[in-house]
Amino acid sequence: MKKSINRSGSHIAIQAAAKTGKWFYILFFLVITFLPLVWLVISSFKTNFEFETQAFALPKVWMWSNYKNAMSMAGLPRLFMNSIIVAASTTIVNTLVASMGAFAIARETFRFQNLLLNIIVAGVLIPIIALMVPFFKLVNGFGIYDTLFGLIVTYSAINIPISVFLIHGFMGSIPRELEEAAVIDGCSFSQRFSKIVFPLTKPGLVTAGTFVFIFCWNEFIYAMLLTSSEVSRTLQLGIRFFRSQFVVDYTSMLAAIVITMIPTILVYVFLHDRIISGLTSGAVKG
Repeated sequence: MKKSINRSGSHIAIQAAAKTGKWFYILFFLVITFLPLVWLVISSFKTNFEFETQAFALPKVWMWSNYKNAMSMAGLPRLFMNSIIVAASTTIVNTLVASMGAFAIARETFRFQNLLLNIIVAGVLIPIIALMVPFFKLVNGFGIYDTLFGLIVTYSAINIPISVFLIHGFMGSIPRELEEAAVIDGCSFSQRFSKIVFPLTKPGLVTAGTFVFIFCWNEFIYAMLLTSSEVSRTLQLGIRFFRSQFVVDYTSMLAAIVITMIPTILVYVFLHDRIISGLTSGAVKG
C-alpha cells in the first residue's frame, strides 16, 4: 500500500516538474523572441544621445519626431511604394506560375512525373546566395538591371520551389471525380485548371502567397545586387542610407525599421487563420 502511494506521489511530482519545465521552456523562447522587438520599438523613441549612452533605459521624452524624420529621410514613401509593387506583383506572378506547374504535375500522368517534382522542390535546398552570379548575369543580359521588373522576375523564380511544394499537396488531394465530371461536361485542360482545381486550392495559394510576400518584403541581398538607383530601390535597402558621411541617425533608422515591420504584421494578423489551416491541411492531405 505504501509502495503504491509512493509511486503515485513520485508520478505526480514528475508530471508537475515536466509541466513546470514546459512553461519555463515556452517563456524562455517567448522572452528571447519578443525582447529585441520591444527594445527596438522603445529605442525608436529616444534621442541619439540617449540611444548611445542609455541603450536599455526608457526615453525621458518620447520622440515621435523620429517617425516624421524617418518618413522624410531617404525618400521612404517612394521606397515603401516600390516594396509594395515588388512584393504584390511577385506574389501574383509566383502563385500563378507555381499553381500551373503544380497542376500539371499533380493532376496529369506522364513519364518522370515524380522526378520532375523532386527536381523542382530540390531548389528549396539551394542557398539563394549561390545563385547571385547567375541571376546577375541573366538580369543584366536581358537589360532589366536596376528595374522593379528585374526584382519581380528574380523573386518569382527564387520562390517557385517552395510554392510548388505547398500548392502541389493541395491539388493532389482534390478528388479526380470532379475533373472527370467537368470533362464529361466539355471542359478543356485550361478550364479544368481555372474553374475546378484552382478555386479549390485557395488555402494553399494563400499560404504560398504569404510566404512569398514576406520574403519579398524583407529581402535585402538581391535588392542590393540588382539595383543601383533610388528609382528602383526597395524599402529594406533604403534603410541603410540613414547616414551621412560623418553622422548616423540611429533612432530615425530604428523608426524606419518599425515602419517596415507593420505590413508583414498586418498580413499575418489578417491571414493567420488561413495560413495555419493551410499548413495543417496540407500536412494531412499532401
